[in-house]
Amino acid sequence: MPNIMVSDETRECVRAAMVAIPRADFLPDAVRHLADSDRPVHIGWDATNSQPSTVARMLDLLAAQRGDRVLDVGSGSGWTTAILARIVGPSGTVIGVERVPELVQFGRERLEATDVDACIEAATAGVLGLPASAPFDRILVSADFERMPDDLVSQLAEQGRMVAPIGGLMTVVDRLDGRVRSRTDAGLYSFVPLRDD
Repeated sequence: MPNIMVSDETRECVRAAMVAIPRADFLPDAVRHLADSDRPVHIGWDATNSQPSTVARMLDLLAAQRGDRVLDVGSGSGWTTAILARIVGPSGTVIGVERVPELVQFGRERLEATDVDACIEAATAGVLGLPASAPFDRILVSADFERMPDDLVSQLAEQGRMVAPIGGLMTVVDRLDGRVRSRTDAGLYSFVPLRDD
């Protein structure tokens, strides 16, 4: 299984956004000292803030552009939501969705404190993503599925892309000409399982 190619321009854009949005600003005080470590950090409520190298790879694969409409599923503390907002710029829109009420509140507070123009919505039990707000140009998923999340795929716009861990494999799903194509990237990843209850 080969690595999916990513342009230098995309990679540079992602790295610049990650530098501009420090991880420490999106961690609870008790674990903020772990911000520079390349590992997942537990942030409470059975959730983690993903390790930076994994976040960078997922964002590389997502290849969000200026002006895109992006959905961040499992937004957690809001760090990836904020990075995405930096990437898409003021002409774009980023909406995070999170099932844990405490994390919805924490993420919203962190976005406000860091003056990031994005929002986080509370997930509806039994509903994946935000179908009422679809379609999205890009969908980032930070929780593992056991199978292809068709409900999320249906929220992709034409020429849209989703990046999600599925069964431990980082999967890129593209919608083009009404057809859906999926590819997996090299390497195994570990994420908390997606829950929609």
